[in-house]
Amino acid sequence: MGRHKAILWGIVMLAAGISGGRQADAQTFRSYRCADGTQFIMAFYDDDKRAFLQIDGEPVTLAKRLAVSGARYSGAGITLRVDKAGVTTVKHLKRPVTACEAI
Repeated sequence: MGRHKAILWGIVMLAAGISGGRQADAQTFRSYRCADGTQFIMAFYDDDKRAFLQIDGEPVTLAKRLAVSGARYSGAGITLRVDKAGVTTVKHLKRPVTACEAI
Protein backbone atom coordinates (compact mmCIF):
# COMPACT_ATOMS: atom_id res chain seq x y z
CA MET A 1 0.00 0.00 0.00
CA GLY A 2 1.42 3.40 -0.97
CA ARG A 3 2.21 5.99 1.67
CA HIS A 4 -0.69 8.29 0.72
CA LYS A 5 -3.18 5.42 0.60
CA ALA A 6 -2.01 4.30 4.06
CA ILE A 7 -2.47 7.82 5.42
CA LEU A 8 -5.93 8.13 3.85
CA TRP A 9 -6.88 4.75 5.28
CA GLY A 10 -5.76 5.99 8.70
CA ILE A 11 -7.98 9.06 8.37
CA VAL A 12 -10.96 6.90 7.35
CA MET A 13 -10.38 4.61 10.32
CA LEU A 14 -10.02 7.60 12.66
CA ALA A 15 -13.30 9.06 11.43
CA ALA A 16 -15.06 5.72 11.77
CA GLY A 17 -13.81 5.41 15.34
CA ILE A 18 -14.86 8.93 16.27
CA SER A 19 -18.31 8.45 14.75
CA GLY A 20 -19.03 5.37 16.83
CA GLY A 21 -17.68 2.75 14.44
CA ARG A 22 -20.24 3.25 11.70
CA GLN A 23 -19.17 2.98 8.09
CA ALA A 24 -17.79 6.26 6.72
CA ASP A 25 -20.25 8.31 4.68
CA ALA A 26 -19.29 9.99 1.41
CA GLN A 27 -16.11 11.94 1.89
CA THR A 28 -13.84 14.46 0.25
CA PHE A 29 -10.03 14.16 0.51
CA ARG A 30 -7.47 16.74 -0.57
CA SER A 31 -3.69 16.85 -0.22
CA TYR A 32 -1.95 20.18 0.38
CA ARG A 33 1.60 21.52 0.25
CA CYS A 34 2.37 24.80 2.02
CA ALA A 35 4.94 27.53 1.40
CA ASP A 36 6.86 26.56 4.57
CA GLY A 37 7.14 22.91 3.47
CA THR A 38 4.25 21.61 5.57
CA GLN A 39 2.18 18.91 3.87
CA PHE A 40 -1.18 17.62 5.01
CA ILE A 41 -4.21 15.68 3.89
CA MET A 42 -7.65 17.06 4.72
CA ALA A 43 -10.86 15.03 4.76
CA PHE A 44 -14.49 16.05 5.11
CA TYR A 45 -17.43 13.70 5.65
CA ASP A 46 -21.11 14.27 4.86
CA ASP A 47 -23.14 15.20 7.94
CA ASP A 48 -19.99 16.12 9.92
CA LYS A 49 -18.89 19.73 10.29
CA ARG A 50 -15.38 18.83 11.42
CA ALA A 51 -12.23 18.67 9.29
CA PHE A 52 -9.98 15.62 9.64
CA LEU A 53 -6.28 16.23 8.99
CA GLN A 54 -3.19 14.10 8.74
CA ILE A 55 -0.41 16.60 9.50
CA ASP A 56 3.12 16.01 10.77
CA GLY A 57 2.36 12.30 10.66
CA GLU A 58 -0.48 12.59 13.17
CA PRO A 59 -4.26 12.48 12.74
CA VAL A 60 -6.01 15.61 14.05
CA THR A 61 -9.71 16.49 14.20
CA LEU A 62 -10.52 20.19 13.87
CA ALA A 63 -13.82 21.69 14.97
CA LYS A 64 -15.56 24.19 12.72
CA ARG A 65 -15.34 27.69 14.20
CA LEU A 66 -17.14 30.95 13.54
CA ALA A 67 -15.64 32.79 10.56
CA VAL A 68 -16.51 36.17 9.07
CA SER A 69 -15.74 34.93 5.57
CA GLY A 70 -15.09 31.39 4.32
CA ALA A 71 -14.48 28.58 6.79
CA ARG A 72 -12.22 28.21 9.84
CA TYR A 73 -11.37 25.03 11.72
CA SER A 74 -9.19 24.67 14.80
CA GLY A 75 -8.03 22.26 17.45
CA ALA A 76 -4.84 20.77 18.93
CA GLY A 77 -2.88 23.97 18.24
CA ILE A 78 -3.80 24.01 14.54
CA THR A 79 -5.91 26.60 12.73
CA LEU A 80 -7.01 25.96 9.14
CA ARG A 81 -8.71 28.67 7.09
CA VAL A 82 -10.31 28.41 3.66
CA ASP A 83 -11.57 31.72 2.31
CA LYS A 84 -14.44 32.13 -0.15
CA ALA A 85 -11.98 32.23 -3.07
CA GLY A 86 -10.57 28.86 -1.97
CA VAL A 87 -7.27 30.22 -0.59
CA THR A 88 -6.14 27.87 2.19
CA THR A 89 -3.83 28.76 5.08
CA VAL A 90 -2.67 26.78 8.08
CA LYS A 91 -1.05 27.73 11.37
CA HIS A 92 0.27 24.94 13.52
CA LEU A 93 2.53 24.58 16.49
CA LYS A 94 4.41 27.82 16.91
CA ARG A 95 4.93 28.35 13.19
CA PRO A 96 3.55 31.44 11.44
CA VAL A 97 0.50 31.27 9.18
CA THR A 98 1.45 29.85 5.79
CA ALA A 99 -0.36 29.66 2.43
CA CYS A 100 -1.12 26.17 1.09
CA GLU A 101 -2.03 24.78 -2.33
CA ALA A 102 -3.90 21.62 -3.22
CA ILE A 103 -1.64 19.08 -4.92
